[in-house]
Amino acid sequence: MADPRFYAVAGPFSLEELATIAKAKVSGRTDPTHRFVDVAPLDDAGPDHVSFLDNRLYKDEFAASQAGACLVSPALADRAPAGMALLVTPEPYRAFARVAQAFYPSPPAASSIAPRATVDASARLGEGVRVEAGAVIGPKVEIGRGSIIGPNAVIGAGVTIGEECWIGSGTTLAYCVIGARAIIHPGVRIGHDGFGFALGAPSHLKVPQVGRVVIEDDVEIGANTTIDRGSMADTRIGAGTKIDNLVQIAHNVQIGRGCIIVAQVGISGSTRIGDFVMMGGQSGVAGHLDIGRGARVGAQAGIMRDVPAGTTVIGSPAVPVKEFWRQVATLTNISRRSGS
Repeated sequence: MADPRFYAVAGPFSLEELATIAKAKVSGRTDPTHRFVDVAPLDDAGPDHVSFLDNRLYKDEFAASQAGACLVSPALADRAPAGMALLVTPEPYRAFARVAQAFYPSPPAASSIAPRATVDASARLGEGVRVEAGAVIGPKVEIGRGSIIGPNAVIGAGVTIGEECWIGSGTTLAYCVIGARAIIHPGVRIGHDGFGFALGAPSHLKVPQVGRVVIEDDVEIGANTTIDRGSMADTRIGAGTKIDNLVQIAHNVQIGRGCIIVAQVGISGSTRIGDFVMMGGQSGVAGHLDIGRGARVGAQAGIMRDVPAGTTVIGSPAVPVKEFWRQVATLTNISRRSGS
């Protein structure tokens, strides 16, 4: 359960209320007025807690759980222990996210500017904006209603931030336009120079980077990720994309809507990534490539050529997943024969 020093729990909520929040159906002989006080994992939950089962690997923990209620798919509902209230849904983890958000809502922003913050006179701050200690807001910055600027964040001249954004501590934002409801975690660097040089003797010539970074609505960017501004065109992150910690996105990259990009991914300049692409941890993409809509890139994959829409690739250099496992099987057989 969450530590009350850091998190304030809302509720309690009745089973009936939770079913509405989760968009789930109550199953079994249960009291719809019974009230629940928190969410908890299957093995820690008690009679007043709500848990979830989304992975068949945990069906034994489900069968032994003391949780008072559980979000579960129809296929696994018959494994529930006696007396457990069931909230049945085809998407238990998404339903759990809704329930957890109800118990742990984001605190409302209270308009304030800390005495040790620096806000340029030409900056425009919407209603309810909070600027915390040490933050610097540059000239002609625009910040939308209800946004929070964390301690020691630096917002460069002309940057636009939409409504209800959260900008974490120690971030630096420059040459960028950020949509509504963005979450930018501590240490993120957005809009700084792309790695652009005209190579040659006697010295490499720096190419001015005169584009922007455009981040659309509902994007989340993990801690210490870096996103370079475009050289001439913009670098763009599509609506609803979720980026993990320690990701590097180079200049002119175009990322579509709803993508998932996991920790330590590196994306080279001018690469185009379609909607709903998933990229596993430590994968890397060479420059000027196209990753098609819905493609999946396995962890540590090295992408050297275009990836068609809907394809799953893995390995370095990356190949379609079935081909990769054939290669592994072939090498394993060769190794076994040579060792016999």
